[in-house]
Amino acid sequence: MSNTVSHDNEASAIDVSRELPRHVAIIMDGNGRWAKAQRKPRIIGHRRGVETVREVVKACRELEIEVLTLFAFSSENWRRPAKEVSLLMDLFFIALDREVKKLHRNNIKLRVIGDHSAFPERIQNRILKAEALTADNDGLLLNVAANYGGKWDILQAVQKLMAKAVAGEIPASTITNEMIEAELSMSELPDPDLFIRTGGEQRISNFLIWQLAYTELYFTDTLWPAFDRNAFDKALASFAGRQRRFGHTGDQIEKLRNA
Repeated sequence: MSNTVSHDNEASAIDVSRELPRHVAIIMDGNGRWAKAQRKPRIIGHRRGVETVREVVKACRELEIEVLTLFAFSSENWRRPAKEVSLLMDLFFIALDREVKKLHRNNIKLRVIGDHSAFPERIQNRILKAEALTADNDGLLLNVAANYGGKWDILQAVQKLMAKAVAGEIPASTITNEMIEAELSMSELPDPDLFIRTGGEQRISNFLIWQLAYTELYFTDTLWPAFDRNAFDKALASFAGRQRRFGHTGDQIEKLRNA
């Protein structure tokens, strides 16, 4: 597989052959602002955002990236106007029906991470059906974070461990980082290598707080509905040009790389 990505509208190929991320996490920001700029209702921006999801999923499949995690609906998004929240729930319901069938045909496994209990029962049922349909697929793993928050993720992990401590299964004093990690939503997966946020904001907004500790961060002013394959390639090229040291010196990393 060639990791050199080129497009007709680029002056030259973007070379990401040095290294591709195994796991990409994205905050898909800017749907509403994109719609406003087009003088259209905010929901139109969210619908266009679904099309961008398709493009990015396709790119990850082609590049053989293992995991893609998308922040679709945060635990704070319930604060938005009730009408918009209702429309987003409808869009989520429809996407779980239409898009999941396409994911399954393309051997993509879907997982929805977050607190499902706050969703209407019809959406909870659709989530279960979608995950069951794609459970045995072994291609790209697509995580959709819905009613998810990084603080919630850590809290629910600690609560599980404290319940074991209260039951006498483990001493509370022996709880370690590794034990907390094992109870997080994506405990069996590699932490994200690359985090992308579209829309111009430069913060992680309660997304995968624990898991992003050593993740490379990439921010772009491009609004999510306009985040096309070329924009994704630029993010990958930025990642490929960085040296990830994890506390080591640059010289140590180069020695390990050349060993």
